[in-house]
Amino acid sequence: MEYKDYYKTLGVDKSADQKTIKKAFRKLAKQYHPDLHPDDKKAHEKFKEINEAYEVLSDPKKKQTYDQFGSAGNFSGGMNFDPSQYGYTYTTTGGAGDFSDFFDMFFGGASAGAGSKRRSTTFNMGDIFGDLKGGSRRSHKPQRTQYSTDLTISMDDAFNGVNRQVSLTIGGKAVDIPVKVPAGITDGKKLKVRGDKFGVDGDILFKIHVTAPKGVEIHGLDLVVDQAIYPWQAYFGDKITCDLPAGKLRITVPEKTKGGQKLRLAKKGLKDLKGHTGDAYVRFVIVNPENLSAEEEALYKQLSEKHKK
Repeated sequence: MEYKDYYKTLGVDKSADQKTIKKAFRKLAKQYHPDLHPDDKKAHEKFKEINEAYEVLSDPKKKQTYDQFGSAGNFSGGMNFDPSQYGYTYTTTGGAGDFSDFFDMFFGGASAGAGSKRRSTTFNMGDIFGDLKGGSRRSHKPQRTQYSTDLTISMDDAFNGVNRQVSLTIGGKAVDIPVKVPAGITDGKKLKVRGDKFGVDGDILFKIHVTAPKGVEIHGLDLVVDQAIYPWQAYFGDKITCDLPAGKLRITVPEKTKGGQKLRLAKKGLKDLKGHTGDAYVRFVIVNPENLSAEEEALYKQLSEKHKK
């Protein structure tokens, strides 16, 4: 039978205390856990070896039995020996069990010199990835494969929500992914679509980019919307209709409005997924009409001549 050097398996000294042994086990278990390597047989075997070593070295009675045997025979890892010469008998499992024949020789139910029963050694990912400092445990699932891409939508689509069909090439395969963009999505947010039912071995992450139309600026949830008005509207004031994501809104142009002056419309900006709503700011831009009638042009000339004097 081959002697198992459990200290070497965990990479610790024989003088290591329980805290050091536990820390070494968790580090290695995290590296070789089967959940993280579902198709790697070598990783599975390595994890079994780590688990067995920790089962012995973390139990004071088992550790004492193991240390006494190792010292008596001056064994080192990989050495072969005849158990019968040391008063042990065993029945081989052929590697089919959770632990090796070497372990079962000492601690199995039929072991001649075992002196103790095997305790439960079921370790989950929460045990392995728990907070070593605080002692708390949290569940951990193996990371799914993720594919990242960008999705550009209009400001109105971000405000109202939209369904988009996106064509992608993943792993050399063309796939069409339906993406449901919720109302209130904001620039920079990510949407995750599970790719299993589309033949994709993982999740697709869509990073959202919101584009503003000409004359509109987006500042978080606030909007600045340019609104063209004629000189006489700016001077005398007027009632006009302004187009916003929230809909058409009738607003009042104040008298003697200056170019660049803003009018705040509370809670008429963009919204987010949590229900927060920004403000809209209408920025007045004074423009001249593209076409003037003869009468209008005469009035402009008359006004111009008057201000030259």
